[in-house]
Amino acid sequence: MENEELDNIVVLNDEEGNEVQFEFLDLVEYEGEEYVVLLPVDDIDEGEVVILKVEDTESEDEESYVSVDDESVLQSVFEIFKEKFKDEFDFIDED
Repeated sequence: MENEELDNIVVLNDEEGNEVQFEFLDLVEYEGEEYVVLLPVDDIDEGEVVILKVEDTESEDEESYVSVDDESVLQSVFEIFKEKFKDEFDFIDED
């Protein structure tokens, strides 16, 4: 049972080079691009997800994730994610 939980864990490096673990929640396509929706394992901001753009690398086996600065893109991707998982998660609107 424990191995199943680890299958969806992604380890990324932050700005200082520290490893940070995320739970992979979904891959969302938006305007021809792919975005990953991740939940920090050591969740400091309770329930806050991280959305990163997927970029191909020279290696077919690897991809890289880059931050998204466009707030409208982030909101659109999050709306798609919320719609797909509305029955599985309780989303809280902070508006």
